[in-house]
Amino acid sequence: MGDAFSNEMKEDVIKYIKEEFGGKIDLLIYSLASAVRTDPKDGVTYRSALKSTEKEIVGPSINLEKEEIEETVMGVATPEEIHSTVKVMGGEDWKLWVEALDEAGVIDKGFKTVAYSYLGPKVTYGIYKDGTIGAAKRDLEHTSDTLNDFLKKKYNGEAYVSLSKALMTRASAVIPIFPLYAALLYRVMKEKGLHEGTIEQKHRLLKDMVYGNKPEIDSERRLRPDNWEMREDVQAEVEALWDKVTPENFKEISDYKGAREEFMNLSGFGFDNVDYDTDIDLDELAKLQP
Repeated sequence: MGDAFSNEMKEDVIKYIKEEFGGKIDLLIYSLASAVRTDPKDGVTYRSALKSTEKEIVGPSINLEKEEIEETVMGVATPEEIHSTVKVMGGEDWKLWVEALDEAGVIDKGFKTVAYSYLGPKVTYGIYKDGTIGAAKRDLEHTSDTLNDFLKKKYNGEAYVSLSKALMTRASAVIPIFPLYAALLYRVMKEKGLHEGTIEQKHRLLKDMVYGNKPEIDSERRLRPDNWEMREDVQAEVEALWDKVTPENFKEISDYKGAREEFMNLSGFGFDNVDYDTDIDLDELAKLQP
């Protein structure tokens, strides 16, 4: 374990590749969810900010702890906060990882690298497209183009940003508006037989798009496993539900139960086969650590 942004972690991974992984790799998935990053070049620590870059955003969201809808407000970021968010969530570290692997000679021919991202529908554009996160994601996409040119020339390789389907994760659950949208989306996609969890979505991405013959690539050269989510019929039904949802009916009109269960499961809770009231001996638990 360690800091994924650090030079030390890159060195440890390269050492492992050389000693335990055959000396070469042909795929790098870049997916880091962190609010803080220390730049290994200058030692400065940056903190991301979940804010708008244009105007204050006010909208409903679900408080999973209180199990109720509440109004959320997202303020406007300063230039410094925008810069810090790009430093944490943009493409700089992704590029440093590829450069470190290249310099160490552990990249194989045909190497591919994919960075996970999200865009979503119009209702979340103020956050994911026009907010500080959006600024970081545009930097990530620019990095993808830079890496793709380099990898194609040297390794006949590829670099892509992949826009993922909405999922109720520990990170997305605290983003304003998103939990309510996700709960409504889950209902619509389950009714249409289109819903995917994390494993199913990533399996389809790798099988069909990264290594298969069914790539969904948009005009900005982004892989689109979110194509089922963004179908016109799906979004039309979600928008219709959005207009009807209230603090009183949101649990009935959405798939709140399924969305919350997914969030709880990711954190190790909500499983029928676990007795959460059982006393835990921390000393014995510590002995199980590798």
